[in-house]
Amino acid sequence: SSAARMPKVKKVKAKKVAPAPFKAQSKSSKKTNPLIEKRPKNFSVGGDIQPKRDLSRFVVWPKYIRLQRQKKTLLKRLKVPPVINQFTQTLDRGTAKQLFKLAHKYRPETKAEKKIRLKEAAQKKSDGKEQGAGKKPVVLKYGINHVTSLIEQKKAQLVMIAHDVDPIEIVIWMPALCRKMGVPYCIVKGKARLGKLVHKKTATAVAIVGVKSEDKSSLNNIAESCKTNFNDRGDEVCFVPSVFWKISLQSFPFFFVLFLFVFNVLRFATFLERRGLLCCSFCTELIVLFIL
Repeated sequence: SSAARMPKVKKVKAKKVAPAPFKAQSKSSKKTNPLIEKRPKNFSVGGDIQPKRDLSRFVVWPKYIRLQRQKKTLLKRLKVPPVINQFTQTLDRGTAKQLFKLAHKYRPETKAEKKIRLKEAAQKKSDGKEQGAGKKPVVLKYGINHVTSLIEQKKAQLVMIAHDVDPIEIVIWMPALCRKMGVPYCIVKGKARLGKLVHKKTATAVAIVGVKSEDKSSLNNIAESCKTNFNDRGDEVCFVPSVFWKISLQSFPFFFVLFLFVFNVLRFATFLERRGLLCCSFCTELIVLFIL
């Protein structure tokens, strides 16, 4: 045929490799129960449900949670000033239980109770049975400004301060004010617990202004305990500069001026000595005199 044909290629047979002189001993396979069928899981797309893993590392946490965690880490690593550190030393559990039990008796009225009271007063007024204003009820006082004024007027018999106020600057000065005015105070856990006493979410500070005659001894015992643990230990928890330190701070300008004067006198003496206008021994005596 006119068409060009491809040349035939001979098929080359592959040579068989000689077997190993020693056959490797096959590992003894574990005997499996033939009744139990092996069902391997397939975790690819559309396969079996993935196992539960801890994904908290990959969660985008809210900002307030991140701030809480960062603050906790910072407080562990930084040196906390004594004025702030005093808020970690709270009232012991037994005394706190007695205090809250007493304070619970003098909770202020709720909005519903106030509404009922005002309705009854209005009804009496319309019936012509209006009576004069009775005694003011003895209740807990709250609100940072109100409590501060009560401490300044020395009307507060006992002040409870929350340990977890944020920002801490709101109450950081209150223990010092209580110590100055001689008002017993204590730091308790926490602001939500104080808020519950006065029908609020939180409360920074609560003051006991007065109690009934049957509770006076109980209040006095708690106040004495608070005074011992907090008022009298103010110097331990807060740094108070010593008398020597105060004197040295006050006299610092005087010593600084004296130092400048001595320095300039010595410079002038050295200048005169170099010019030959002053003998070396006099300059040395002058230096020794000022050093002594």
